[in-house]
Amino acid sequence: MGKITFYEDRSFQGRCYECSSDCPNLQTYFSRCNSIRVDSGSWMLYEQPNYQGNQYLLRRGEYPGYQQWMDLSDSISSCRLIPQVSSHRIRLYEREDHKGLMMELTEDCSCIQDRFHLSEVRSLHVLEGCWVLYEMPNYRGRQYLLLPQEYRRYQDWGALDAKAGSLRRVVDLY
Repeated sequence: MGKITFYEDRSFQGRCYECSSDCPNLQTYFSRCNSIRVDSGSWMLYEQPNYQGNQYLLRRGEYPGYQQWMDLSDSISSCRLIPQVSSHRIRLYEREDHKGLMMELTEDCSCIQDRFHLSEVRSLHVLEGCWVLYEMPNYRGRQYLLLPQEYRRYQDWGALDAKAGSLRRVVDLY
C-alpha cells in the first residue's frame, strides 16, 4: 500500500490532499502542486488527467519544490501507484511489432546505446515487473512508465519518437 501527499504550496504548505491509490483526476482536490511527500510506495505522476502528458517517477521521500521531480510547472493532474514485484524482465526490439533484433534485460541499464548499440527502440514487451524508460542515457529526459504488457510501437507507451536512452526497474528501495 502506498501513501502520497500533494501540497499546493512549496515546503509542504497550503492546502493538501492525501492519496493511497490510483487517481485519474486530481484537479478536483487541488489547483496546483508545488511540493509532495511520499510516505510509501513508488508513484508515477502525470501532468494531465487520465494518466496523460509528461510523467514523473517519485519514490519515498520529500520533494519541497516541483523542480525536485524534474517538472517545469506546478501541474500534476493524475497519479498511479506502481505495484511492487520481486522480479523484472523486459524485451526490447529494434522494429515495430516485436521484429528485428531483440535484447532482454533483467537489471537497470544506464545507457541502451552503449550496451546494445541501439539509439531507438520501436517496440517492447514487459514480461515481469514495472519499468521506467528514459529518453536519454543516465536516467534523464522524458520518462515513460512501462507496465507488464506488449507495446507494439513506441506510441503505445506514449512517446513522440523511438528515442530510448536508459531503463530502470521500479523497485521500492525502502
